[in-house]
Amino acid sequence: MKILAFAGSTSSTSINKELVKFVLKDFQDHEINLIDLNDFDMPVFSVDREKKGFPDEAHRFLKVIEECDAIICSLAEHNRSYSAAFKNVFDWASRINVKVFQSKPMLLMSTSPGGYGGGNVMNTAKTFFPQFGADVKQTFSLPKFYENFDIESGVIDPLMRKDLKDKISSFKAQINN
Repeated sequence: MKILAFAGSTSSTSINKELVKFVLKDFQDHEINLIDLNDFDMPVFSVDREKKGFPDEAHRFLKVIEECDAIICSLAEHNRSYSAAFKNVFDWASRINVKVFQSKPMLLMSTSPGGYGGGNVMNTAKTFFPQFGADVKQTFSLPKFYENFDIESGVIDPLMRKDLKDKISSFKAQINN
């Protein structure tokens, strides 16, 4: 089973990437492709630029999705929405294939320093990702990242850790069937 994993952020200190890396520890028996959105840098999408053709990076992004069996991602929330970097990759890719996520099962996550845990971007993604081919099997939002997460041990709040572990177990069962 090939797992594609990424954070919807280009920050070198991405807390969403830390959450993804923690979750990937439960998938060590799978082939993992952890990508960095910085490797998919493209001009800002516009119809005028689209008329000149699609960036190779947009095709590469779709190719890594095509080559996987399941997706694990954690979205950064900027001003109550997707980060500009993720939105740009998504915009370009969706113009090539509106079913960006190609019917792949997805574990969709978000985290933020605040108490809502990226809830705005999560709610948007839960609503719209299925329209773009995501088969969202499980979701998880971690509020107050710096209070509830440790780089060495991961999610430290016992109830949140159990919730995440239960969702990981359910996701694994769904993708392994």
